[in-house]
Formats: sequence, structure tokens, C-alpha cells
Amino acid sequence: MEDSNLPSLVRLSIGGKKFCTTIDTLTRREPDSMLAAVFSSRHTVYQDSEKGYVFVDRDGKHFRHILNWLRDGVVPTLTDSEYSELIREAEYYQLLISHIGLIEGISSVLNKRKEDEKSPAELTHTDVIKCIQSERVKFRGVNLSGLDLSKLDLSFVDFSFACLKNVLFSRANLRCAKFRDVDAVGSNFHNATLRKEDASLIDCSFCGADLRCAHLQWIH
Repeated sequence: MEDSNLPSLVRLSIGGKKFCTTIDTLTRREPDSMLAAVFSSRHTVYQDSEKGYVFVDRDGKHFRHILNWLRDGVVPTLTDSEYSELIREAEYYQLLISHIGLIEGISSVLNKRKEDEKSPAELTHTDVIKCIQSERVKFRGVNLSGLDLSKLDLSFVDFSFACLKNVLFSRANLRCAKFRDVDAVGSNFHNATLRKEDASLIDCSFCGADLRCAHLQWIH
């Protein structure tokens, strides 16, 4: 089909579902996609001569999302399973060539969704303060992710097996605190006191933790 014979308005039949769009929509955002190739005479298309529909042998369930992406570049809000289906269609239509393709856009949405669904801390800042007023405080196996525990006296506290991701321990007193098998990824120990006298720091993950100016005293 030659460009000169193609009207600016295009009627598509995607697996029997009917759509109407323009050549500009199909070719402008993703010029190297399969759809752009079809309407640039690089592929053979099958057109119903009576009704004027160009037929594409794919499930038309998500094609409206494909068209909306080509029109405005916005990723639709769908369930995870629907995103999986849409990714398969995006791969078929080769919508991954532009600066931020549809597949990359979906991946960004899914990653953000996972971040938002992460379990919040089981205790609040106030809960922690109440707990440390008693003796022999234990937060064994407790999720304290993201809490601000800066400047608190947490000496002798047992954090064994706890989740301490992104916890702020800045200027906290952690003398003799127990950190056995904890996940402290991304935590901030800036200017904290971490004296290993009878404390335990065994099998801990401190990847990305900020230990700048932390007062570390190792006694063997």
C-alpha cells in the first residue's frame, strides 16, 4: 500500500475490535515501531475493500491503551496481570524505541507500586520511646523500617533479627546494642555511638548505610 493511497484517517480491526485513528498517531511517537512500518509501506497490510478496515491479527483487548500511549505518552492505570498482557502487546508492536518506551514506562509504574506496598514499621517513634523507658528492651524481629530514632538512648537494646531499613540513628546512643542478623540497608548512623563492648554485630547487612562520623569503638 503506497503512502499516497493512505488517507489521514485510518480504520483498524484488531482481532475484530474496531478502532479509528490517524497515520500521524501511528507513526510520530514511535517511528521505528511495527505500526509505523505498516503505514510507511514497509509491510503488507490486509484491508477490507468494502469497509476500509486494516486488519491486524492480535487480541484487541488492550489496543486502546496502545493508541493512547501513541497519542500522549501516558501509561494507563491497570492491574499487574493486565500490565503483563499490555507488555506482550507492546513487544509485538515494538513500542520500545523512543526515549522512554511504553515497556519502560510500565516497569517504572510497577517498581513504584512495589515501593508503595512495602510493609510500614510495626511501631511508631512514640512506641519506641515508651519501650526504651523499661529495662532490657528487645526489638527482636520487629520491623522498624524508616523510623526516626535519632538522638535516643538505645544502649543495650536488642535489635537482633529486626528490619532496620532506612532507619535514622543519627546521634543515637547505641552503646552495647545488639545487632545480630539485622537488615540495616540504607540506615543513617551519622554521629551515632556504636561501641562494641558486649554488643553483637554479626551477620548484619549495612549496605548503603551512612556511618560517617559514627563513634566506633571495637574492644577485643
